[in-house]
Amino acid sequence: MKEQDRQRVYQTDDEGLRRYTHEHMKVFAKFTSDNCEVCETLAPPFEKFANDQPYETILFLRLASEESPVAKKLMQQKVAPFFVSYCQGRILECDTLTAEAEVQAMLERLRAWLPQNH
Repeated sequence: MKEQDRQRVYQTDDEGLRRYTHEHMKVFAKFTSDNCEVCETLAPPFEKFANDQPYETILFLRLASEESPVAKKLMQQKVAPFFVSYCQGRILECDTLTAEAEVQAMLERLRAWLPQNH
């Protein structure tokens, strides 16, 4: 992937999520909702992290939770913004995060995760 191609967050849906989590070693997904103040507040840091060199091996995705059956199942009683980290197509963590530091902490755990050899 070219540098300028990687430096963005991909808007996708459930089908894209399945494809990306199997095509890429590490994926960090953000499920957002319309009229969500916290989602808006965390949008700039999420974009910034997607462009930060330490996270260049992680693919960043954004999905609309209202249009995502996967999100509805994962979130159940939780609210957006909901973040999910994947490694080798498997969920490592999923949680509602409301602060930039929480997002960065989850990203750091994903970055540090050592994939299992099969």
